[in-house]
Amino acid sequence: MINLAGPGRRLAAAAIILSTVMVPALRAQDVSDEQIKAARAAIEAIAATNGFDNILPNLAERLKTTLIQSSPNHQELITKTVDDKALELAARRADLEREAATIYAKTFSVEQLNAITAFYTSDAGKKLLKDGPIASRELLKAADIWAAGVSRDLTEAATKDLSATLTEGQQPVPGTEEQPKP
Repeated sequence: MINLAGPGRRLAAAAIILSTVMVPALRAQDVSDEQIKAARAAIEAIAATNGFDNILPNLAERLKTTLIQSSPNHQELITKTVDDKALELAARRADLEREAATIYAKTFSVEQLNAITAFYTSDAGKKLLKDGPIASRELLKAADIWAAGVSRDLTEAATKDLSATLTEGQQPVPGTEEQPKP
């Protein structure tokens, strides 16, 4: 006779462990209408999904190009068919908005979402959205220049001190030996 007590106990233990882990995770996925509403407002304020507006048109253009290359004599029919089908699928953009709102609602509290919305709809928030990328680019340039200067100064200072210390022991630092004069 086969003894199922051992595997049965393990299965029961695994079920208990999974239920204690999965139930809170499933509850965490539930979001209220208030959270979704606040998330949608924050997403709109920060234009979080605006960058996805061109996905469907770009996919349609790529498909038209591919199909026209394989059947150039049917360009008009291909263009009309792909454009019609893309328009039918345009309503699915709302699915992405719902998913974005759910993600934001799970990530931030209603209070945080309202604060995000309040800031990004203010003049300062609008300015940050508009000019923030420019400031970031300029900051990266400044950091590169700063790093180059610090690297140069660090190399010079460390080499100078090491040369002085090692010269006392008659061991020149590599790369600092004086070149013979012609």
